[in-house]
Formats: sequence, structure tokens, C-alpha cells
Amino acid sequence: MRFGLRAAFGAQARPPARRLALAALLGAAVAAGQAPWNLWAVALPALGLLTALVAAEARAARRIWLGWIGGAGYFAAALFWIVEPFLIDVARHGWMAPFALFLMAFGMALFWALAAVIAGLGRGSGTRALGFALGLAATDLLRGYIFTGFPWALVGHIWIGTPVMQAAAWIGPVGLTALTTLAAALPFLGRSLAMRAGLAAAAVLALGMVWIAGAARLAAPEPARDPAIRVRLVQPDADQRLKWQGDMWQVFLDRLLLASAEPAEKPLDLIVWPETAVPFLLERSGPFFEGELAVAARGVPVATGIQRSEGARYFNSLAVVDGSGKVGPVYDKWHLVPFGEYVPVAELAARFGFAAFAAQEGYGYTAGPGARVLDLGRAGKVLPLICYEAVFPQDLNAAPERADWILQITNDGWFGRAAGPYQHLAQAKLRAVEQGLPLLRAANTGVTAVIDAKGRVRQSLPLGAEGWFDSDVPPALPPTLYARTGDLPATIALAVAILALGLTRRRQSH
Repeated sequence: MRFGLRAAFGAQARPPARRLALAALLGAAVAAGQAPWNLWAVALPALGLLTALVAAEARAARRIWLGWIGGAGYFAAALFWIVEPFLIDVARHGWMAPFALFLMAFGMALFWALAAVIAGLGRGSGTRALGFALGLAATDLLRGYIFTGFPWALVGHIWIGTPVMQAAAWIGPVGLTALTTLAAALPFLGRSLAMRAGLAAAAVLALGMVWIAGAARLAAPEPARDPAIRVRLVQPDADQRLKWQGDMWQVFLDRLLLASAEPAEKPLDLIVWPETAVPFLLERSGPFFEGELAVAARGVPVATGIQRSEGARYFNSLAVVDGSGKVGPVYDKWHLVPFGEYVPVAELAARFGFAAFAAQEGYGYTAGPGARVLDLGRAGKVLPLICYEAVFPQDLNAAPERADWILQITNDGWFGRAAGPYQHLAQAKLRAVEQGLPLLRAANTGVTAVIDAKGRVRQSLPLGAEGWFDSDVPPALPPTLYARTGDLPATIALAVAILALGLTRRRQSH
């Protein structure tokens, strides 16, 4: 195998333009399985055809090109909402939007190019299809951790909202990806048309069995939560373009106070406001907490997003304020968004304008010490998550003890009103299934929701609406296998399978 730029990018190394265009279109079709479209019946066959296209190419460089361009089509279609933060201030940052989408799509597609490299461990098209399937699962695992991680739009997410999602309680999100990619590749392991038809039927049967098992889990009775926990979730619809303009912060704060003051049919144990809901720093909020907030909440504790500082350091936090306005437990977000909440190599990045996206002057927030469970008395033990933290299953597994329920506060206003907020909500559903715990989320612009331990939305406020609702916290289920083992079994299984494929090729070459 030749290496170097000429070998990789020369005209002979690239597949014909038609095949590259087909790879991009198939990748985009796979993205149709992601929220808000949820077209898994389109995504799965498209993934199978893309796998066959990559596996049929015997030349390594061409195979990598096909994987890369297919991945670019996938990520461009799934993550097009990434332009939204640049459109908050169009005059200053709008010009960056197309470049951000281009870099995101083709940068993330390098993981699919790596999967195409792993496909090369197979000697024939059938084993290359198997290698590509394993490679996609392995790179979905890898991108959940490398460079602080970005496990958004995993292939296995196409099953969120279906009974197949229930399998995540045992195999986690990467296991869902492996199930999906192997099912898509299975028909192409056969050498004859009859064998391929039989393997396709086997793939459908396997997925059908998982579907039936998931449906049975959904239908199983649930334990009752005793005593009941009653929570009010408030959504002020604080549009990010207006949130800090003029006196608009007061408008949104008044919405939160008025919603909190509404009488409740049943006694409340907690009121929840979304991320950065309070426009003052925590250390300067005492008069507001002890005055307006305590009056509006009528003695009910309030969990709210707020910023706080320690000297020159700033934190994105969740603070719990008791019924008298005194500050209780405080949680600091610890998995921060690169270039959104902190700027890596800040001085250099600032020269190119990237510091403008950090949430605070001084190039962003400081990370908190790590996962934490808060004891909220009558409201139970809560695992808090702030926005982006809900996309990392390993962060929930890092909690020092098991909580009674999960609380996510978020500001999805940065994601616009297209696919981004719905994909964020979808991942929250998956976290609930993985942990066997209910998850309640309060969002500035939506979607605010109560999600039970099986990933079903029990109650919600739509995107772009102002409002509130009261709900009982759904019951928890026993700890799941995934909650106990995390990604370790999937990591071992994928490593062994890829190693076995490589050893098989080596034996066949001798």
C-alpha cells in the first residue's frame, strides 16, 4: 500500500464523482433517522447501501474517500443546526456559519474515514462490510471521549423513541450503534444472492426480536414512588437573541417569577428554572432570593441556573434556594463546551475571533470538580446536569452514588428552533433508559419535559412556548446493567472483534 499525499489525493486515488455523490446522498439519508425526523426505516437501508458501496471498493484510498464523503453527507444533514450560534449576532459572526458547518461535517467525517480504514482488515467485500460496521461502532465510541468528546448523532440514535431503544439499558448507546451497523452489513456478507437474502432476513429477525423485547419492557408494570415528589418546571421562552438586550432580562425574569407564583393543585417539593435563568451572579443575588424569589415561590425551594464567580474565575452553576431565600447546595458544570463555554488555547483563538463565543469575558467558564448528587430533602437525591452534560452517558455513570432522579437544566436557545433542540431532547430520553432513572429537564426555549425511566415523555412544553406545569417525578427502576458497567463491555467486544478480523486477514495472507 502506498502512502503520502499523492497516493491519497491523486486523481487515481479518488473514486468517480458519481460514486462520491452517491456516498454523500446515502450518508444524508442515514441522518434521516435522527431527531426530529426519526425515519429509521430510511436510515437503516441507506446505511446498508453505503456499507456495500464502501466494502465493494478494493483500493484502500478510494474506500477511505467513500467513507469520508459518506460521513460528510451524514454529519452535514444531522448537524446543520451548528450554524445557529453564529446567527445569534449575524452582523459579527454570520459569515462564519458556512465555514463552521463545512468544518464540522468534514471534520467529524474523518471518523467514518477511519471506519473505512478498519474495513480494509477484511480481504473480500463481505469481510470489508463487517469491518466497516465494526469501525463505525468503534469510532462512535471513540468520539464520545477523544478531545473532550462529542457523542452527538451516533448511528444508534436512530432507534430513540422506538422499542429498540430499551436495549440501551443493557448495551448502552455504542451497543445500539453496533446492533445497527452489523444489521446493515449482514446481508452483504453473503457471496450469492440467495445467501444475501437469507442474511437480510436474519438481520430483520434479529432487530424484530430486539423490538419485541423492548415492547415487553415498555409494557411491564412499574413500581410506585413513595412518597411522591411534586415538581414545577418553568419555561420562560427567553430567546437567545434578546436574552441580554436592554431590559429584556427583566421581562424574562418576571415570566419566571409569575409562573412560580401560580397556585398549585398539590403541594410542591421543588420549582425548577432553566440554565442561566437568574441574570445576576450568585454572590450578588441574596436580596433577590430573600425578597422577590421567596415571595413568588411561597416557601417552595427553587433550583435555578445561575453564574457565579471566585475571583477571576466564573462557573456555570445550578443553585438550590430554600423557601426563605437562603442558598443551599450548588453544582458547577464540569463538562464544558469547547469554544462555547471555554476556549482551548484561548490567547491564540482570541486572535481569530473565537473568544466571542465563550460565555464570559476571560475566555469562558472554569470547570467544576465533577459529577455530584444533591440531597434536596423532600425532593429526593438528584443528579444535576447542565445542558451539554446530558449527551455524555459516561458522565452520569461517574456519579458518586445513585440518585432518585436526574435533573437537567438547559439553554437550548443556542441551538435554534430546528433539529438541535429535538436531538438534545432525544439524548435525554436515552440517558433515562441507560440509567433506569426518570429525567426532568427545564429549558429556556424548550423542550421542557418529564421523561420516565423508560425514555417516554410524560409531559412537556413545546419548543418556542412560554409556560409551566406541575408533575410528579416518575418512579425509578432498578439499576441497569449499563449503569453498572458503562462502555467497558462494548469497548472489549469491539476491540476483540476488530483484532480477530485483523488476525484472520494476516493468516489468510500467509
